[in-house]
Amino acid sequence: MTEDRPRVLRRVGILLLVVNVVLVALKGGAWIATGSLAVESETVNSAADSVYSLVTVAGLYLTTRPPDFEHPHGHERIEPFVGLFVALGIFAAGGTVLYQSGTALLSGDVAVSRGPTAVAVLVVAAVTKFALYRYVLAAADRHNSPALTATALDNRNDILTASAAIVGVLGAGAGYPILDPLAAMVVAVGIVYTGVEVVRDNLGYLLGRAPPEDLRREIIRRALEHPDVEGAHDVIAHYVGPEIDVSLHIEVEGERTLYEAHDIESAVVDSIRDLPEVDDVFVHVDPRELDEWKADEQVDQLAGDESAR
Repeated sequence: MTEDRPRVLRRVGILLLVVNVVLVALKGGAWIATGSLAVESETVNSAADSVYSLVTVAGLYLTTRPPDFEHPHGHERIEPFVGLFVALGIFAAGGTVLYQSGTALLSGDVAVSRGPTAVAVLVVAAVTKFALYRYVLAAADRHNSPALTATALDNRNDILTASAAIVGVLGAGAGYPILDPLAAMVVAVGIVYTGVEVVRDNLGYLLGRAPPEDLRREIIRRALEHPDVEGAHDVIAHYVGPEIDVSLHIEVEGERTLYEAHDIESAVVDSIRDLPEVDDVFVHVDPRELDEWKADEQVDQLAGDESAR
């Protein structure tokens, strides 16, 4: 992980909280001024975002604390739980929108403000959430943060809900208020699906999912690029929280001295650990004379060269 990861994650978390609080105030004022049901629902949505943003800030603070005696690997493993909490908020938002829109359709009681203030506020909210989505997603990708990825997807949902509200307001102005609940129901399905994506990804972090194939290929390439490594087998790479632990066996000629074998092992460990996603690397050295060299189809496939062994 990069050295500035804790600072960036905390900064992004605080930014999320501040922006959501500002949007609550902005939407709340517009709701009071216009009485728009669309703006009211968006105000409630932003209030919910503010609550879980506060929890996200606290969670990111915990995950970025340095290692201590009881947690020698740090606290990053808390982060997938923060992502799952965000998923609960996503499900709640999707369920609420689906319930409200379904109730409105069944009752036939659809009332949407025709005022330009409501549209202006919703447009500002949508643009703000789009900028926040892009910024948070970039930070999540750069620092491999499942919590920020979940939050970015939730901000994308907010773009959809604001857009649906705009469709409803404009539809009412054009004489078709039924467009409001119909658009909201479509958006609600998308929101719930996003929640499923967030749960799936974060459960993968908690359950030790293997990293992407290109990263596994790079791990093997770095092990085999050492001139004294003749092969590798039993390569295991898996997520422990948002970070990756790697263990593997490397094959060397048996006449190497203990000092030489130690240097080879250390060089392979350092090379793989230089990958920003990797936390710990465990390397076992197998000399030829113990008959522990063996074929590994996965290594051969990922290395892309059957004759390398």
